[in-house]
Amino acid sequence: MDWTLEVAVVPVGDIDRAVSFYRDQLGFDLDHDQVIGGHRIAQLTPRGSGCSIAVGDLPAMRLMEPGTLKGLQLVVPDIERAHRELVERDVAVSDITVLAPDRDGGRFFWFDDPDGNGWAVQEIKARAERPLIPRS
Repeated sequence: MDWTLEVAVVPVGDIDRAVSFYRDQLGFDLDHDQVIGGHRIAQLTPRGSGCSIAVGDLPAMRLMEPGTLKGLQLVVPDIERAHRELVERDVAVSDITVLAPDRDGGRFFWFDDPDGNGWAVQEIKARAERPLIPRS
């Protein structure tokens, strides 16, 4: 049996601000933004990803304090391009760091969302030729 991770809840304090950040600055696709039973939930997906994030005010989504999620990771085939794109979109990013110079996957940079949830961006050049999600 396959087990797929498809949604990660990101705890935020302001849903509108989070949707704007993830959609407009990071370039995630907004899959839906709706009110269900008086609670709002928005789901956004990074292009090329099989896993989305969800932000909202459902009771289960409020179990973590905004800004407490650390270590979510995005993977890109070209870290310089990804870094440049986020800088151009006014995202405060760290410098690119080389953690393992002799292997694919050893270069990273980091950023936080407006609430302080922490993200890593890792370069895996092989993703350009072998994406995890087949392109159609």
